[in-house]
Amino acid sequence: MKTFYNKPNDDYDHYVVKEPSQLLDWLLANPNGESKSKLKATLKGRGIKVNGKQITQFDYQLKAGDKISISRSKKNDQFRSRYLKLIYEDQYLVVIEKNIGVLSMAAGHSSLNVKTILDDYFRKTRQKCTAHVVHRLDRDTSGLMIYAKDLETERLLEQDWHHIVYDRRYVAVVSGEMEDDEGTIANWLKDNKAYVTYSSPIDNGGKYAITHFHVLDRTTEHSLVEFRLETGRKNQIRVHSADMMHPVCGDVKYGNGDDPIGRLCLHAYVLCFYHPITHERMEFEASIPVAFRKLFK
Repeated sequence: MKTFYNKPNDDYDHYVVKEPSQLLDWLLANPNGESKSKLKATLKGRGIKVNGKQITQFDYQLKAGDKISISRSKKNDQFRSRYLKLIYEDQYLVVIEKNIGVLSMAAGHSSLNVKTILDDYFRKTRQKCTAHVVHRLDRDTSGLMIYAKDLETERLLEQDWHHIVYDRRYVAVVSGEMEDDEGTIANWLKDNKAYVTYSSPIDNGGKYAITHFHVLDRTTEHSLVEFRLETGRKNQIRVHSADMMHPVCGDVKYGNGDDPIGRLCLHAYVLCFYHPITHERMEFEASIPVAFRKLFK
């Protein structure tokens, strides 16, 4: 059983955990008696706190004595932006889902970028921190990203990125019907003088890049493909897709003009890493964009 307590003038119901449990299991046994889908929506809407920190992971491990706060409005309204969603936040880092058309960081005085949006949120919520960029997505790529909230967390993430991040996957709509269900493409990638990345089967002085692919769905015109990065090079998926003669749809740089939904069809949808401070496993999965799925109905 759980201990329930209320605070005056508070929009949350508060409980104390009596024995270890996964968060969703604990919530399903909660006296509020809500359905699994509603509880997951409350988690996704950042309406649940554990020990004062907003948690969105349904498999978050609770310990005896943890304090749980459940929002009566079922969501947290402190963060609002049409350009990105705040998926997870603690005192060290945030995980966001970026929309297309937004830069990861400033590239000019008036450029729309995630860092500026997050810094504004931190200021409004009186947090003494700023967003530190540790990896990037292209302006026209959507999906999951991590931002550090202090220099030490940034340093740890950048210094040991390839060990900390253990699963990073993208989903893309590519042009044409893929022949193979899965496979791996590997070669050397290097920028030319016009900053266009090109590949070479032999070492061209660039960086070795490895991409694994798995076809999720296909039609005669397009394929829905999951890409898992073993290395994270500039434009890696876009160049490797073009190398396979199935470029990412909507790619004006490496594509073939196939643009079924008016956007670059590339979305970072799985991001799993060990928390640089607590060393907990952090696993996030965003939905595949509806516009991608509609092409395969």
